[in-house]
Amino acid sequence: MQLACRPDTPATTEKPAPGAARQQLTDDLGRRLTVPARPRRVMALAASSTEMLYAVADTATIVGRTQVCNYPVAALRKPIVSSYPLDMEKLVQLRPDVVFTLEGITSLDDAARLEKFGIPVYFQRFTTTEDVFRGLNDLGRILGRAAPARRLTDSLRAELATAMAATPAGQPRPRVLAITWQDPIYVYGQNTLFTDKIRLAGGANAVTEKFPQPYPALTREYILKLNPDILLGGSFGKLDSTFFRNYPELKRINAYRNRRVYAITGDLMERPGPRVVESVRELQRLVAGN
Repeated sequence: MQLACRPDTPATTEKPAPGAARQQLTDDLGRRLTVPARPRRVMALAASSTEMLYAVADTATIVGRTQVCNYPVAALRKPIVSSYPLDMEKLVQLRPDVVFTLEGITSLDDAARLEKFGIPVYFQRFTTTEDVFRGLNDLGRILGRAAPARRLTDSLRAELATAMAATPAGQPRPRVLAITWQDPIYVYGQNTLFTDKIRLAGGANAVTEKFPQPYPALTREYILKLNPDILLGGSFGKLDSTFFRNYPELKRINAYRNRRVYAITGDLMERPGPRVVESVRELQRLVAGN
């Protein structure tokens, strides 16, 4: 299902009846699960989901983190559970009431195994910035923290509106290619959050074709055809000595010829969470050439 089409109402959470101890949920993959009406022990198996919990939850209820969760600093004090491969034994020992994760981060098989131990797994999926705001509100409702979540998302929407107001209207949108790996060349595809963020920042994803994979591998010939105006994935000097040395024919793209090759903050780019507006602002500065 496309979250962008969901109304900003409690669509994924059914309010428990008075006195009920449990709530019935439907996650972003359409999976049904039952969790306590007020979960007291929670954790996430994705770094972005951990950030979201720290932004919304009573942090005393967060019982663990994964080996890649490094923000906020307070998360570093929590016990570590390996997310890949999933340390099932350690996770079960922490006895979370519910585990939050992202589509593509945790396998459905691992989720099924956890649920056999009585640990429900709630998947989220984000393809737009607005989806992230809705996801934060979903967490707030599930955790009995709807008001703090709403205050946060109202603030983030206001910040985003302010950032977008600073983007000159009527300007051509530079075509931006963002690489995630060099050999083979993997990029952020059209059906990723990046497409929406770069649009909000005043650019456009150079990849307009929708591939089955969200992060497709592209040939050099395909990239030459795209001819992006901006390339993201490393500083000019770094990529000149690595990426463009390996693929010298790509020096013909506009991004290289105009030296519009930039490094980006990986955690901001990769994690759909409460820092999503900060990521848009970073992209906005790069699109503007600042």
